[in-house]
Amino acid sequence: MKIIQWATGAMGKTCLRAVIDRPDLELVGLFVYGERKAGLDAGEIARRPATSVVATQSIEDILALDADVVIHAARLDPPFERHDADILRLLRSGKNVISINGGSFPPFWPQERQARFEAACAEGQSSFMGAGLNPGFGAEKLAVLATGVCSDVNSVSLRELVDCRPVKSAAYVFDIIGFGSEPGRVDPNHPDWVPGQTMNALFREVVGCTAHRLGWKLDAVETAHTLRAAPSDIEIAAGIIHAGTTARIDWNWLGIEAGQTRVDLGIAWTMETPPDGEARPPLWTIRVDGTPSVTLDFDLETPVGWTARTSAEQLGVAGAVVNAIPAVIAAAPGLQPAPLATHFQAFTRA
Repeated sequence: MKIIQWATGAMGKTCLRAVIDRPDLELVGLFVYGERKAGLDAGEIARRPATSVVATQSIEDILALDADVVIHAARLDPPFERHDADILRLLRSGKNVISINGGSFPPFWPQERQARFEAACAEGQSSFMGAGLNPGFGAEKLAVLATGVCSDVNSVSLRELVDCRPVKSAAYVFDIIGFGSEPGRVDPNHPDWVPGQTMNALFREVVGCTAHRLGWKLDAVETAHTLRAAPSDIEIAAGIIHAGTTARIDWNWLGIEAGQTRVDLGIAWTMETPPDGEARPPLWTIRVDGTPSVTLDFDLETPVGWTARTSAEQLGVAGAVVNAIPAVIAAAPGLQPAPLATHFQAFTRA
């Protein structure tokens, strides 16, 4: 299977390594945004042996390649649809695309966006699919599968805590994510708040997909986001969170059917230092309110002896992406929600 990697930020680089490391995948192209990386061998960028694949900033070069799949891992910047033009060109050129930034449930997209993607897929006889951890795996797959032991289900919820302290980009932390804003002067649930626009676009469809798979017909997806201020200055990799400004953002989406919350998705982004001795929580806590009720703690760990800076979560996203490659290749042309189960398939090692 011939693969193109699009972008080499923290997540893209991890996906690139996963492709290079697998003998059943052939890297045939690499797109980069930065001039510093253009012209370098993909192996040098990924800290792997030379591959003979040279990074390019030219989308024309990428479009000219023969490839089965493009792994699209561009950084998520507002507006949410800013990368659509590139993705549509890739689809029209006959390349299937897997995105790590949404695509869990395209039927939840605005009709105009769906139509643009469907037209591009029809022209190129290609498919588009989302893959990743959250969005992509946690609620849409794992929480849904947890209901398999239930004879009745009232609701499902997922909770995730993300430690954002290591993020180094000040522009990303303060301008895009929303840290450092003043809670009293910002309404995180207002439709004009830019960080909220991006997150809502990503995760409303996660709620929609989860509800759809469980047979619920939602009347609305409501938000209940909250901001928490730092009691004192906090020094982080990207700068300083000043006292009184946002140090934690609790994102919360509620899928409502007939006045009842069916899906409750909560993601906490924090710059706060955990109290001494406090155990690190699992990546996700999933709760199914049903017969019987189910509680599932799900966590990721790096392999024993792991010394690279790559986190377990980054490895998990890359794994979810490469495991989705056979599904997107086999799918009919068009927008394709990821299958409920995309798992590891053993391959022949060299």
